[in-house]
Amino acid sequence: MATESAPGAVEVICPGCGSAGARTVPEVSVDHTAMRDGLSDRLAPSPGAPSRFDGCVHFVEGMLMAGIGVALAYSGIDNDKPLYTIGGSLLAVLLFVGTIVVVRGEGRERARVEAGESRADALWRSAYYCSGCASVFCPGGTPWQGLLTPEQFKKFMWTEAGYGKQLEEQFKDVDLPPGILTGPGGTQDHV
Repeated sequence: MATESAPGAVEVICPGCGSAGARTVPEVSVDHTAMRDGLSDRLAPSPGAPSRFDGCVHFVEGMLMAGIGVALAYSGIDNDKPLYTIGGSLLAVLLFVGTIVVVRGEGRERARVEAGESRADALWRSAYYCSGCASVFCPGGTPWQGLLTPEQFKKFMWTEAGYGKQLEEQFKDVDLPPGILTGPGGTQDHV
């Protein structure tokens, strides 16, 4: 049976097993089989970051809870109950400060992901996945040579994009092959 291909299309050969069935990482990530096998998470281009909508919802939730503390303090003043006044005031201040800390942390996380998005996307789109040997490679050997496991690829890509601190615990012990510099822009960075 003859296989038809698009004119000018070039098959990419895996340097590990020599098969011609390698597909780009973006293609593999949206495949239903990859999602079922957890491969789409293992090849994720960036860590999930809370959206602006999530930040707004968390702010509103926090302010509503702080409002309950203010209402409790106000009730203590009206009914001459100092315990309610002190407790409600402390609760309101604690919830207000906690809300601000959470919302600012989410904003910093979102900014960090946005800052590294272009570098991570460039590495993600240039990589190929071979299902025969379950490895990721770049044709032509740039930005790295040889084969990487999906975990090594994720660690390499996320560290290059500046997401090294967001790597899950399961990837902390993943070692990259010698000669691959990790860090934003290819600088040595120990993650």
